[in-house]
Amino acid sequence: MKPAIAPALQARGLVKQFGGIMATQHVDLTLPQGARHALIGPNGAGKTTLIHLMTGMLPADQGQVLLAGEDITRLPSHQRVQRGLVRTFQINQLFDSLTPWQTLTLVASEHLGLGRRWWQPLGQDAREVHTAQRLVEQFHLEDVCHRTTRELAYGKRRLLEMAIALACEPRVLLLDEPVAGVPAGEREELLATIARLPEDVAILLIEHDMDLVFSFARSMTVLVNGAVLTEGTPDQIRQDPRVREVYLGHGEAT
Repeated sequence: MKPAIAPALQARGLVKQFGGIMATQHVDLTLPQGARHALIGPNGAGKTTLIHLMTGMLPADQGQVLLAGEDITRLPSHQRVQRGLVRTFQINQLFDSLTPWQTLTLVASEHLGLGRRWWQPLGQDAREVHTAQRLVEQFHLEDVCHRTTRELAYGKRRLLEMAIALACEPRVLLLDEPVAGVPAGEREELLATIARLPEDVAILLIEHDMDLVFSFARSMTVLVNGAVLTEGTPDQIRQDPRVREVYLGHGEAT
């Protein structure tokens, strides 16, 4: 008998309280290997707090976070990234004065452990160059790779942010509202790129755009008032009357 494969990511009974407010209430969430899972819920449901707990940006009051079976609950954020748990943010966290090429080369260098070679200019190691080139092509940044990030259209900035995340070679990628603020004319390229993300990377998508959620996710969790309301397939979530009532609206999920 083959040993059971540990889930890519697990949250077990996560609790976070701010004063008298329970931001998360004993939340359980499991991402299998290669998952395409969406986390949805109304504003104030606790989605961002849950992501902060899983990535180490906030300490949990109770509960555990496991990455491929390893308990990472007490690890700081950077050590979780080193182990393969990577996220993007609702608001871009980019270096405006660098080009995409410089940014990706820098991230690749740090991930490969080359950042301490202060005597060697960026772009001199074949591994970091290969990584940067692959990501520039994968995320359709060829035409802007040598322009400063501050010059990029917002959709391209979102693509760069995902490319940075992939440069860290994640096992689990948390996408926090990747199309938020992206103009309609730039969304198609971004949505197509999200659909082509590597199948071996488990992805948790936090998003309000229901078209993206239902086209991307194979499974979903609905969070309301800091607690899990329900989980299921997109069809099950779409038809659940409780979800219609508290989040999607009677006509939106049909």
